[in-house]
Amino acid sequence: MQFIDLKAQQARIREDIEARLKVILDHGRYVMGPEIDEIEESLANFSGAKYGLGCASGTDALLLALLAKGIGPGDAILTTPFTFIATAEVVSLLNAVPVFVDIDPKTFNMDPAALEKTILAMESGAGDLPLPKTDNLPKPKGIIAVDLFGQVADYARIEAIAEKHGLFVVEDAAQSFGGLQNGKRACSFGDVACTSFFPAKPLGCYGDGGMCFTDDEELDKIMRSLRMHGQGDDRYDNVRIGINGRIDSFQAAVLISKFSIFPEELDLRQKAAERYNSLLAGSDKVVTPFVEEGNQSAWAQYTLKAAKPEWRDQLLKHLQEQGVPTAVYYPKPLHRQDAFADLGYAKGDFPVSDDCAARVFSLPMHPYISEEDQEAVAKAILSFEVK
Repeated sequence: MQFIDLKAQQARIREDIEARLKVILDHGRYVMGPEIDEIEESLANFSGAKYGLGCASGTDALLLALLAKGIGPGDAILTTPFTFIATAEVVSLLNAVPVFVDIDPKTFNMDPAALEKTILAMESGAGDLPLPKTDNLPKPKGIIAVDLFGQVADYARIEAIAEKHGLFVVEDAAQSFGGLQNGKRACSFGDVACTSFFPAKPLGCYGDGGMCFTDDEELDKIMRSLRMHGQGDDRYDNVRIGINGRIDSFQAAVLISKFSIFPEELDLRQKAAERYNSLLAGSDKVVTPFVEEGNQSAWAQYTLKAAKPEWRDQLLKHLQEQGVPTAVYYPKPLHRQDAFADLGYAKGDFPVSDDCAARVFSLPMHPYISEEDQEAVAKAILSFEVK
């Protein structure tokens, strides 16, 4: 049983991928070839954003967004500690300060109520919420909200809070490309949205890749410049300090081919999630994923919570013995990572994140998972007995 089955997907489109790669070998434009424009336009149209900007990774997408917003020393970006390190890493790379906000226990996404309380505490310098232990509290400039496991965050509330306090919003949609919120696609929220095309994502390439989305023409122009070393009118006219953040033509070609079957794969993921929900409905050992009304997850992962933290390791061992592969995202929240030790956070500062980190685990999930495999996974979970 495969946790993610990329071979089944490749079998469907391999001839098309090989034909597209041959075209690139023939035209020889390996960097910034015509495939880049094609995938940028296609994915922007699909997401409902005016502009799409391909880049080298999801991390670079976040970095480009913050660079374009002029983030640097003395600035603070509010984000969640229950995510992959890239979300906060890019903040620290720019010598700004990540300020963590706890999550909603059901969606795993940023809790808007906790967000506003944290902003107010930063603005007043008062309150008992955990804040970075710095000599001078940085000034809040923006928010990076994360669409964890494929479900879009609560942008109606997050964007309203941001507008009230004069902050910009970045949608970290690394796991939610293809998801929906009230008919609006992921990657169309905030000032800039960023996604990843790492191979395991809902839409992935065969290496690293990412994309930024925005409706702001000026932001798009700045990010395009930053993507190519701060390029101005030509490659030797540099108007700002940028990065080498380009996606290559080969990866763009893979994405074009994969995108041709992506809507169908989203439907297959949804059916697989619904089947898991049905099969596991009777379990008192696990909590199945919660999806907010009006949302449709992209199901980057199908993530359960053990009903009690002390049961998770027993469950994982039991599933391993039954031949079921699993993964834990994320066992150590960012506020407890050594990389952010200088912020002075401690275990217990974000109790919901700490609790979820101790209880969550993900099951095999991909468009080509069979009913038989899902039934076997469910049977293994339902047969688990607490020791």
